[in-house]
Amino acid sequence: MNILKRIFKIGQAEAHSAVDQLESPIKMTEQGIRDMKEDLDKSLRALAEVKAMAIRSRNDVENYKAKSQDYENKAVQLLQRAHRGELASTEADRLAGEALVKKEENMALSASAQEDQLKFEKSVAQMEGNIKTLKSTISKWENELRVLKSRVTVSNATKTINKQLAQIDSSGTVALLERMKEKVAVEEALAESYGEIANESRTLDQEIDKALETSTAQKSAKEVEALKAKLGINAGAADAAAAPGTPASPEQAG
Repeated sequence: MNILKRIFKIGQAEAHSAVDQLESPIKMTEQGIRDMKEDLDKSLRALAEVKAMAIRSRNDVENYKAKSQDYENKAVQLLQRAHRGELASTEADRLAGEALVKKEENMALSASAQEDQLKFEKSVAQMEGNIKTLKSTISKWENELRVLKSRVTVSNATKTINKQLAQIDSSGTVALLERMKEKVAVEEALAESYGEIANESRTLDQEIDKALETSTAQKSAKEVEALKAKLGINAGAADAAAAPGTPASPEQAG
């Protein structure tokens, strides 16, 4: 059944490979590992069964030996009773003979069970060796699969990088950089121009503010003169009053 199954898989793989090899080496390896693990599980179950039969045969050997010894002991006891007069000699001889026959039967059964035990133990040793080999093979394949996956990853990355490098147009890249430099230069000049305009705008505002301050001072001076005139204070009288030693006018004295 397994052979037919594997032949079917091989034929199926060949049919697909005619189109595009269908399964990559990684997928094929993964499937192979899965198949081997299934075989390993089956082998372990079979090993457990054979070991159980070997254990049962070993127990049978011991049981048959014990029964054989028990029949021999009973035959001895029968003869001893006949010797002491506790049992008729003819009856004791008959029963002792039957017991010895049973002894021989159990000895034969013990020998047969021992042969079975040896066969089962030999099978167990062979199966354990096969299982050990299968485990080693699975481990080897899993390691190779990890290496293969790593190699595929590296090769794909390298292929992508090399492909990108191969598609780079050096002359086109240089032209692009030159256009970018030109655009940056234009943007820098435009920024500087806006800066100068901003400085000019600030200077104009300062001039306007200065002119407005001058007009305000003149207006204040005029208001002061108007107030003096209203009070009858002229500029000459104010200067005379401010000079020391100048006699006060009668109006001022009064």
